[in-house]
Amino acid sequence: MINFDEEIKKFHPSLEIEEAEDAIYNNDVSDITDIMIEMVNGLKGTNNQ
Repeated sequence: MINFDEEIKKFHPSLEIEEAEDAIYNNDVSDITDIMIEMVNGLKGTNNQ
């Protein structure tokens, strides 16, 4: 039978995953919210002219 407590004690995340996590969190990319805000602001700007 698998002793999950023992297996968890042995677990160490790979460096590749930690490096990927840092790259993802430190990367400032636009998400859908940013794109929608830009679109709404663009529409407001064209309607005000």
